[in-house]
Amino acid sequence: MAQPSALDDDAERLAELGYKQELSRTWSGFSNFAISFSIISILAGCFTTFGQAWNNGGPIAISVGWPLISVFILIIGLCMSELVSAYPTAGGIYWWAAKLGRPIHGWFTGWLNLIGLIAVTASVDYGCATFLNITIGRFSESWAQGDPLRQTFLLFAVVLVLHALINIYSHRLISVLQNVSVWWHVVGAAVVVGILIFGPSEHQSVGFLFERFNNSGFGEGASGPMFWLYVLPLGFLLTQYTITGFDACAHVSEETHGAAMSAAKGLWRSIFYSAIGGWILLLAFLFAATDVAAVNEEAGFVGAIFTSSLTPALATVIFGISTIGQFFCGMSCVTSMSRMTYAFSRDGAVPGWRLWSRVDRNRTPVNAIIAGCAVALLITLPALYAPPGTTTPVAFLAVVSIAVIGLYLAFLIPIWLRLRMGDGFRPGPWTLGRRYRVFCWIAVIEIAVISVYFVLPISPAGVPGHPDFTWTSVNYAPIAVGAVLVAIGLWWRLTARRWFAGPRRTIDEAAPAGEKPPVG
Repeated sequence: MAQPSALDDDAERLAELGYKQELSRTWSGFSNFAISFSIISILAGCFTTFGQAWNNGGPIAISVGWPLISVFILIIGLCMSELVSAYPTAGGIYWWAAKLGRPIHGWFTGWLNLIGLIAVTASVDYGCATFLNITIGRFSESWAQGDPLRQTFLLFAVVLVLHALINIYSHRLISVLQNVSVWWHVVGAAVVVGILIFGPSEHQSVGFLFERFNNSGFGEGASGPMFWLYVLPLGFLLTQYTITGFDACAHVSEETHGAAMSAAKGLWRSIFYSAIGGWILLLAFLFAATDVAAVNEEAGFVGAIFTSSLTPALATVIFGISTIGQFFCGMSCVTSMSRMTYAFSRDGAVPGWRLWSRVDRNRTPVNAIIAGCAVALLITLPALYAPPGTTTPVAFLAVVSIAVIGLYLAFLIPIWLRLRMGDGFRPGPWTLGRRYRVFCWIAVIEIAVISVYFVLPISPAGVPGHPDFTWTSVNYAPIAVGAVLVAIGLWWRLTARRWFAGPRRTIDEAAPAGEKPPVG
């Protein structure tokens, strides 16, 4: 009989924050943890962006870089856990910023968060399609000889549609599938590690973990200022991209029992356990990478480790495990992204808010799901093209960079505002206590640094004026992020500041739902 009481407490707390209980609150604390753990997905990021670290730093960027950056990300997560405990509401990131600061803070945070979540959805589903394309090719020779860019994009569109349909029609199963996803990631990663321990005939030595590679094209060799200050930090994108999306715990807090504690714990725990599991998985990759030349020939693609050190059957098993894990990850991304779209639209911030803030009879934001998936498809269109002589679209890494920058800048704003508020902040049941000041400063500085690195060119051919410059090699993340910042800044200055007042109170709304301030 405790559950109805908990539900009443959650609804009461949500009412204090100004909202009616419109979404179905059926998620357990474990399900809340599961969605962030699934979005972080060590079976996705560790596989799809392994080459970024391999080429930009080599094994040291992975063996040392992963735990180092993970510590910083955990600190960011602890700061956000304190915030979600105080304000457990969907779209929480921008809500925190608007309440701790002013409407303009909520405006910028909301758009950065929304763009980051859409980019994460796009990059995860594209990565899933990439591995699915490889897996199919291992069973069909004719498929393997096809155009990989066209095939991958087609599979990407199919995966995206499937994730939209699951989120629309299987709303009652989503929390169950999140729980299944956790165990798939735990057991699947353990199976992969086991295969990489017992499958290869030989392994690298411990000393290999500290080797340095520079296949980026920048600088000369794996030493000197260019390597340590530019190339190696670019390799950290592996960690920073993989361990992201943990704000999902906040976005589904209105659907979680005991959200003030459950969402806070779920957020930092999803980072902590993913960091440990991911490190073990990546070390297994490195120990199995006995044919360095083969991996270099495949531009650092992690699959080259499996195909060069394992039997075809065992390599196929690993590709299959990763593909299914990435499918679960993308499903969770769509859930989180749609809740953020719904919440931000609920406050009248998104054009067409009447559609995106509407829920169906099953209390599912169907229109928000469809819109987010459609935009994810559009921003990935450049992945149909790759630099001459390669089959790897730089657009994929650009979308990854957009996801990282958008999300982490969205995290930075409320963390900074909480730091600025100091003792005036009223914490929830989960709090950092006096440690908040040190943790918040570390979080703010780390996010500022990585945001600069991830808008820089990924390869020399992407630097204007370089002899080998091609537009298909350009990291369009700064163009996309910059254009968005300018657009939402102008939008705010010209009109939005006159009608966007931040989160609205729907709990005591006397007028019908359609009577909201017009957008624009």
